[in-house]
Amino acid sequence: MVEAEKRTATALFTKIDKDTQSLPISSEDWEQRARAILPDGPFDYICGGSGAEETLAANRTAFQRWAIVPRMLRDVSDRTLSITLFDQHLDTPILLAPIGMQGIAHPEGELATARAAAAYGVPFIVSTVSTYSLEQIAETMGDAPRWFQLYWSNDREVSASMVRRAEAAGYGAIVLTVDTIMLGWKRRDFRNGYSPLKEGKGLANYINDPVFCSRLPVVNEESAVQEILRNIYHPALSWDDIRFLRQQTRLPILLKGILHPEDAKLAVEHGVDGLIVSNHGGRQLDGAISSLDALPPIVEAVGGRIPLLLDSGIRTGADIIKALALGANAVLIGRPFLYGLAVAGEKGVARVIDTLISELDVSLALSGSKSVSDLNRGILTRL
Repeated sequence: MVEAEKRTATALFTKIDKDTQSLPISSEDWEQRARAILPDGPFDYICGGSGAEETLAANRTAFQRWAIVPRMLRDVSDRTLSITLFDQHLDTPILLAPIGMQGIAHPEGELATARAAAAYGVPFIVSTVSTYSLEQIAETMGDAPRWFQLYWSNDREVSASMVRRAEAAGYGAIVLTVDTIMLGWKRRDFRNGYSPLKEGKGLANYINDPVFCSRLPVVNEESAVQEILRNIYHPALSWDDIRFLRQQTRLPILLKGILHPEDAKLAVEHGVDGLIVSNHGGRQLDGAISSLDALPPIVEAVGGRIPLLLDSGIRTGADIIKALALGANAVLIGRPFLYGLAVAGEKGVARVIDTLISELDVSLALSGSKSVSDLNRGILTRL
């Protein structure tokens, strides 16, 4: 087994250096520490959801409705967390979700996250609205796995240019987010009068894009922000745009934000390579179904034809076990690693990743399983 597969809770504590001994372990503690560090605007932007935050709460409640029923006496001394995704071997079924404008949490933003992800071989999905350009992040990561998340533009040629740049920079997949055709109604941001996009925090990929810049009357922050706001919300997005995207790249294309089984079937019919079952962490439609509750019907609809990833609500190794047992091939981690970034930069992100891998390994063993591929609904009961 590779080193990442041998990680245990004991190994975690023996490898932590003096600089990180005082760092949190639980996601709740990370959140509290981030709350103490960040101003209201950035913290609420990261932590909050849309509307009354019912969907945000539902994502956690959904995990609590499932319980693991462990098996015993099965000799789990030789375990593996590894998976294969789009013909690539990964040490764990964990990816870092695309979160934009990470510079609001820490000055090094995505560069710090990229270094931590690369150190653990965990794929980092880089957002279109990142603080640093996709090329800068790729250079930081070297040969480590990374994907590019695309926010569709009303100007198709801008989207095509972004995809070409990502492919040239060594990104392994394109993740098209489809649930942001309009901005979710975020009460916290209205209350704080806070918009990091309007403040120019997510410009890097745009001001480094030749097609986008060719659309500007003058290349400066003000005109770039206005052009982004004119293009980034796209209520006309349709399956025809998926066909156009397929023509632009040879990379696997995943749709992020699918919650309905009929949409999952249509995605397969339109040649999509994978789906991320996600409600955007409760940040878009309030009152929507939780991602975990949406997963089983989509698993049935897809029938194993393409990989399914689960995003929204993952906080612990046991959560990962539940998501995989319900049919996900892998999971995305969001807010926890961003809290780690806010508190301790690269070391904070690394600590969050290390803790989750260690907890996943322990949970796998205690469930009576040797491999994440062994997990199925038979080890779960609904409460």
